[in-house]
Amino acid sequence: MTAPDPRLSINQATIKHADLATALRVTAQAGVQAIGLWREPVQEVGLDAAARMLADSGLRFSTHCRGGFFTAPEGPARRASLDDNRVAIEETATLATAGAPGSTAVLVLVAGGLPEGSRDLAGARERVHDAIGELAPDAAAAGVTLSIEPLHPMYASDRCVISTLGQALDVAADFDPAVVGVTVDTFHIWWDPDVLPQIERAGREGRIATYQVCDWQTPLPADVLLGRHYPGDGVIDFGPMTRAVLASGYDRDIEVEIFNEDVWATDPLEAVRRTAAGFGAAVSPHL
Repeated sequence: MTAPDPRLSINQATIKHADLATALRVTAQAGVQAIGLWREPVQEVGLDAAARMLADSGLRFSTHCRGGFFTAPEGPARRASLDDNRVAIEETATLATAGAPGSTAVLVLVAGGLPEGSRDLAGARERVHDAIGELAPDAAAAGVTLSIEPLHPMYASDRCVISTLGQALDVAADFDPAVVGVTVDTFHIWWDPDVLPQIERAGREGRIATYQVCDWQTPLPADVLLGRHYPGDGVIDFGPMTRAVLASGYDRDIEVEIFNEDVWATDPLEAVRRTAAGFGAAVSPHL
């Protein structure tokens, strides 16, 4: 079996039903060198235990998922969300320190959808900007980069009012690039006719905090959140975007993040191996 690409990182969502110990074990067993973690499995074992487990695994830590959900109007729910994001910043810093050399302290942010009963998309986006402004000092103090992830427009109402890389960069523009960056995720932005110029802009501005890849197939499932596929199994041309990201100077790990019931039902070690094979065939040739 060909060794996995050394820049591949397995985002834990790809093996969602594996607990933290299993996720770390199968990732390392498959020869993958890095992992991106999710907050819920980390919190199940506790942050200190999770950090020890990560350190023992020998894996690099590429991202922590996820913070965000910033669109609620001012009130207790918004304050609670911001406080929870401060906890996420602390988690990210701790895990990045525990990971192998080359680990990065990147917290991925999903902006949040429209508040219930609201049609004010512009106002929701303003509240995302304001929330990041509140959190930026905490992130800077912890050495964490807040990475705004634009999601495909089909998620704008319920999950993420930031739909394009350009919108994410506009939000980030008021902040230090070391503190607020963007996530380039092929699944969400492959359709955008402006995607390559915006990746170039993100690189020029020093904003690419993480690069994530997976593929797009139609028809989408009834739950469109679960429509992500192994690289190479869909219609995305990874070459132009990958080359544009690398041309920006990006030299970090590249995550595969898949939400797919069939992938989740696969034995976790096999899913990691299939991910590595797909990455090797569809992405590695462009690295």
